[in-house]
Amino acid sequence: MGREFEIKFSASNHQLESIAAQWSGWSELAMETTYFDTESSTLSSKKYTLRRRMENGSCVCTLKTPAPGFGRGEWSLQAPWCAETVAALFEAAQVAPVAFEKLQAVCGARFTRRAKILELPHCTVEIALDKGFLTGGDKEIPLCEVEVEVKSGSEEAAVEWANTLANQYQLQLQHKSKFRRALDLAKGVMYG
Repeated sequence: MGREFEIKFSASNHQLESIAAQWSGWSELAMETTYFDTESSTLSSKKYTLRRRMENGSCVCTLKTPAPGFGRGEWSLQAPWCAETVAALFEAAQVAPVAFEKLQAVCGARFTRRAKILELPHCTVEIALDKGFLTGGDKEIPLCEVEVEVKSGSEEAAVEWANTLANQYQLQLQHKSKFRRALDLAKGVMYG
């Protein structure tokens, strides 16, 4: 099983730039994400996320499923967006598949990610600085956030480090995923 464990924080542009200045050697990715569901919200009602993300022009398809705390099941394939790829993701996750022809784009995101792997005591994390827009319906809202994802080692140590970073830069914990916020936007829910 794939597993993702990440903590997200809302940030301002100033906070992102201050964090970026703390380290050198960031990699940069241009990302365009499209999230898919059925007309009757088959996936989101189960808290599943199905997305196609273009990362510097390369297609990465991902299925995420719920898990406790900051964790989530995650399965990804660098492959074209097609029925075979989506079926393989559902099979890997061992969840009931949804017919490819029933899927429709429901919302999305366009952003630039600056990322860096950090070797910390007891864990390795990727810190990502995301800036761009969430899209839903014909609307968009700014996206500016920090993600700390555990790559290996102690999740507790990563949470402690992420909380220290949040305190240092006065970041606010973001409880909703990009998908949930973009889906809310598509449904007309606005954030202040």
